[in-house]
Amino acid sequence: MLTQQECDIVHERMHGTMVEAMQMRFLPSDDEYARCEMPITPTVRQYFGILHGGASLALAETLAGVGSLHVIGFNPDGLICGTEVSGTHLQMSDTEGKVYGRARLLHAAHSTHVWNVEILGEDGRLISAERVTNRILWQNKNNS
Repeated sequence: MLTQQECDIVHERMHGTMVEAMQMRFLPSDDEYARCEMPITPTVRQYFGILHGGASLALAETLAGVGSLHVIGFNPDGLICGTEVSGTHLQMSDTEGKVYGRARLLHAAHSTHVWNVEILGEDGRLISAERVTNRILWQNKNNS
């Protein structure tokens, strides 16, 4: 879904943000998924070493947001806002290594997108499943 150029744009825009602090990296792909990876570092761990559930939700909302940017063609008049995020944490993560997110678009309307996001361990285990709803706020009346 995401091109290398789109990934580069997102990485540039994320300097100084929570996304940069969490070390999320967006990955190009030629399938239906928006993808990213994130290392399991002290920044995103719970006190006993596994991935924090809040970090999972932040990863899911961010990945779905980037997916929505792709869907609207990175149109600067469209502001992507997460309006609902829910998640089910299914397994504990490893205490080191990386997790991978993949988001698949379920519904795309002019101003609403709904995504399913899966967070997977390096071994492919499903750690967490999220649903994200994004609202696209159009700044230019020609897009409304």
